[in-house]
Amino acid sequence: MSGPGGHRDRRPLTAVLTANAVSAAGSSLTLIGVPWFVLQTTGSAGRAGVVAFCATLPIVVSALAGGPVIDRVGRRRVSVGSDVVCGLAVATIPLLHQAGLLAFWLLCALMALGGLAHTPGTTARAVLLPDLARRSGLSLARAASAYDAVARGARMTGAALAGVLIALTGAGNVLLIDGATFAVSALLVAAGLRGLPEARPLRGAPPVTVRTYKAELREGYAHLARTRLLLAVVAMVMLMNGTDQGWNAVLLPVHAERYLGGASQLGLLTALFGAGGLAGALLYGLVGHRFSRRTVFSVCVLLCGAPRYAVAALTHTTLPLAVTMVVAGLAGGTLNPILTTVIYERVPDALRSRVSGVLTAGCELAMPLGGIAAGLLVESAGPRGALLVVGGVYLLATLSPLVFPAWRGLAAGPGGAGEAGAEAAGTGGEEVGAALSRTGPRHPCAAPAARTPRPSVS
Repeated sequence: MSGPGGHRDRRPLTAVLTANAVSAAGSSLTLIGVPWFVLQTTGSAGRAGVVAFCATLPIVVSALAGGPVIDRVGRRRVSVGSDVVCGLAVATIPLLHQAGLLAFWLLCALMALGGLAHTPGTTARAVLLPDLARRSGLSLARAASAYDAVARGARMTGAALAGVLIALTGAGNVLLIDGATFAVSALLVAAGLRGLPEARPLRGAPPVTVRTYKAELREGYAHLARTRLLLAVVAMVMLMNGTDQGWNAVLLPVHAERYLGGASQLGLLTALFGAGGLAGALLYGLVGHRFSRRTVFSVCVLLCGAPRYAVAALTHTTLPLAVTMVVAGLAGGTLNPILTTVIYERVPDALRSRVSGVLTAGCELAMPLGGIAAGLLVESAGPRGALLVVGGVYLLATLSPLVFPAWRGLAAGPGGAGEAGAEAAGTGGEEVGAALSRTGPRHPCAAPAARTPRPSVS
């Protein structure tokens, strides 16, 4: 597909990539700023875990039910509205703190509000990627790699800035800057997707009733249930995201505070992981897609996670962990482009929003527990014990591509042999597509996009 008149139109894709860059940089500020803010104001790893729980549980809830809403409201409107709500929520935290009005329950409530609004916006942008790729004349694999690379590069920059800014100005001011990044992202999407048929509200859809809403949700769940590869992806990424939530929200901040020298080291390590991820995503887009997807994925998924936990548990200096973070990031950068491509290949156009929401919910199901479990483990077993336990769970999860037969489908292309082909012709997909057609081509989930679509490996 190309733009109007048959020529390539890269403006919408550029707008979304730029919005994702701004938003991902802001996400790094939150990723570092919020745990550090909680540790500074409460001194409790357990409370940092509670805040992470409150921020992520609503993400799962909104992902479970948001697909039909995204289609009817329109992907552009949902994305802009999501950014506005999230920006107001995060910026309110330091303002209330400065006024002496920020009770702990209110901090949790604001984080929950941001989490509730977060997923519909990221899903709305993510499901547009195939259409934007076709308009721009890029292959889906290259567009997915660019999508991931831009986000990872921005997160790397944001993480480095966060460490410096926290040391210079405090965590509260960093959260104010993050609120501003949401506003910029909203403006970019509003302007860049104006008039794009795929981003408009769905036309000709049945009236919104409880019955039709449930039916549309069931279609998304049914497609996932009959796709063994997607089920395997959800199960593995769910465990990876849950453990990584504990790493980002509790384990790494506590490790940096107690052993590595503070927020500047935390920012450095996060930036190095982002730099490795950026390089990995770019390399996959250039040459990695020429090799066996299953082989590349199986090797890289083992390198991206468990080694970080082991090195942090066994050393109390920055250099070994810094080297490990670069290697882990490099491996992790290849994962999301692969997952994104595979998911787009196996989900009919008419079901993208619904299935994407279901995938997001499934992959993030363990995230609320990841943060709070890590906080409790630190307080009961100490940082080293917590790192080893959580790292062990991560290792078991990443062994699954080598063990379970469902992962053989990772090597197949769209409509590939065996299960993939049967799924593509599964009941209901084409009929739903015809019934819910748009006034133009209809439009998975990882790569971390603006505040991250799933399945996404951080």
